[in-house]
Amino acid sequence: MAKPLCIDLFCGLGGFSEGFIAEGWEVAGFDIERHRYPALTGGWQEYPAQLVIQDVLTIHGKQFKTADCIVASPPCQEFSYMAMPWSMAKQKRADYLSGKRDVKQLTALFDACFRIQREASEAAGHHIPLVVENVRGAQEWVGRSRWNHGAYFLWGDVPALMPKGVASKQPGHWFKDSGTASGSARFGSKSRERKQWSAEVAKIPLVLSSHIAKVYHP
Repeated sequence: MAKPLCIDLFCGLGGFSEGFIAEGWEVAGFDIERHRYPALTGGWQEYPAQLVIQDVLTIHGKQFKTADCIVASPPCQEFSYMAMPWSMAKQKRADYLSGKRDVKQLTALFDACFRIQREASEAAGHHIPLVVENVRGAQEWVGRSRWNHGAYFLWGDVPALMPKGVASKQPGHWFKDSGTASGSARFGSKSRERKQWSAEVAKIPLVLSSHIAKVYHP
């Protein structure tokens, strides 16, 4: 019997994918770049499944008509930044609220996830579930999340019963939730270390991704 298929958008290091793979799914990840970094225990950290290098904005959902589930973790940096108590962060937020900056550009990647789901479902002739993960600060711009597991907030087809949420204790994850600059400020904005730090912070906890995979396993 063929394995069910999960599509992982903005897959990063594969936090969502690891849980689905553990539950017997086939997974294909899409990202704008390949994340591959030295691991503290030796070897490399990298995406654990088939990876397609492609800008998610260029994807048409009809190519995912055979998928059984879609998951996504669009970049959260802008949402987190605007939650910081810095004058520049406050000014950027004010610019979006006033219309000086275009909110549609701010939410474009988040919105693309739901467009892709809609196109995939139309091509398949049935609803394909989608779960989108992001930070608490995104709620002001994309609407209230349906549930959260610590710093990981979820939108879309979130299962009714979820594992108990706990705050992550991994370095930097408090920044992901609250906007604190702890962790990221140690590195240059375009450095490899900054990219690695961001990719590690974005990894979905295995208990969360495995639970969603179990719920949607056909």
